[in-house]
Amino acid sequence: MTTSTPRTFHVKSFGCQMNVYDGERMAELLTAEGMTAADERETADLVVLNTCHIREKATEKVYSDIGRIVKDARREGGSAPLIAVAGCVAQAEGEEIMTRAPSVRVVVGPQAYHRLPAMVAEAAAGGRSAETDMPAEAKFAALPKRRKVGASAFLTVQEGCDKFCTYCVVPYTRGAELSRPFADLVDEAEALVEGGAREITLLGQNVNAWSGEDARGRPVGLAGLAEALGQIEGLTRIRYTTSHPMDMDDALIEAHALNPKLMPFLHLPVQSGSDRVLKAMNRSHTAEGYLRILERVRAVRPDIALSGDFIVGFPGETEAEFAETLQMVEAARYAQAFSFKFSARPGTPAATMDDHIAPEVMDERLQRLLAALQRHSLAFNKTSVGKRCTVLVERMGRHAGQWLGKSPWLQSVHFTGDVALGDLVEVDLIEAGPNSLSGRLVARAAA
Repeated sequence: MTTSTPRTFHVKSFGCQMNVYDGERMAELLTAEGMTAADERETADLVVLNTCHIREKATEKVYSDIGRIVKDARREGGSAPLIAVAGCVAQAEGEEIMTRAPSVRVVVGPQAYHRLPAMVAEAAAGGRSAETDMPAEAKFAALPKRRKVGASAFLTVQEGCDKFCTYCVVPYTRGAELSRPFADLVDEAEALVEGGAREITLLGQNVNAWSGEDARGRPVGLAGLAEALGQIEGLTRIRYTTSHPMDMDDALIEAHALNPKLMPFLHLPVQSGSDRVLKAMNRSHTAEGYLRILERVRAVRPDIALSGDFIVGFPGETEAEFAETLQMVEAARYAQAFSFKFSARPGTPAATMDDHIAPEVMDERLQRLLAALQRHSLAFNKTSVGKRCTVLVERMGRHAGQWLGKSPWLQSVHFTGDVALGDLVEVDLIEAGPNSLSGRLVARAAA
């Protein structure tokens, strides 16, 4: 096991987009200390496992990854890298990780990773350290200014959750809802654009719960923040995720009609189409109320692409209640959606509920739900065929000369042509599949 100061590092992030953001920020912290990012874990002196605690067996996956790192190093005849475990599993299982995995030298929660360089230095000197109890305000104040980024970048504006859905660990791993200050967010967004970002996605566990005071001291919500960011020269697109139905206020709905830089896409998780199940989940909204929100959004932006989240097999869910979820899918007509089998997370109320659903029943329901969602995704994409739209070029495709970008509706679009990463190009959409579209390059778009 290395006891020298690491020169190279590799950050592996699991789970949500906020973890991706956190992973990027950890990399920036380590780079600021003179370390170099390694593309592969095997060539790194320091490996940071940035973990997610949402799904079942997340903790055991961490131990499996740790064991694999150590085993691979021994197979190669060298010493294992310095291993740090970060993220939500670190927050929830910090002491247990330090006890069960002696090869782990650093454990740091999602609100304390600004201390990662100092903790790594301590570990490199032979120590071990764990930090899982720091306020988010201290973290953001200590993070370095954003530098070079890709064409599309994440910006965390809100952390934590006060909703306490009965299946969710986020309030216990990320803490209470916190909105970052308006001025800090404008500064970071400007730095992202200076670093190359053309599109910024605003992130939060409940991103539309963000609130603050603008530059004039006026109270504003997420719509006001998006309006201010829209004034940044060079920023062409704004998105936000993940939203809660109870925080979709009038101003944010209206912003989809008034803010030209706010993309026509809304991810609004519902989780179930059954009111009884929603109440058991402590979701604070009904199926009908949720659909009314979608109707209001569509009224101001008819072409909007809607996305949702679903959990199948919540304790006590009957076949009739699952059928209500399928009815919700038919009514909502999602452009895309994410669906998961219920996963009992230790410490959450749902984990101790009666009438857990048999795994084979959950499997069968999930397949039916996926089939319905894919049918609607394909239908939405087919309605796009024949349109000309602006695509943001994000990366090279799998084939020679092929590029991949995102449409305003967050669709993946493949095309060929003489372009570069970060370009905004006009593309005719000519063929649709359930997960992407093919396009024909027309021209570069106006800046």
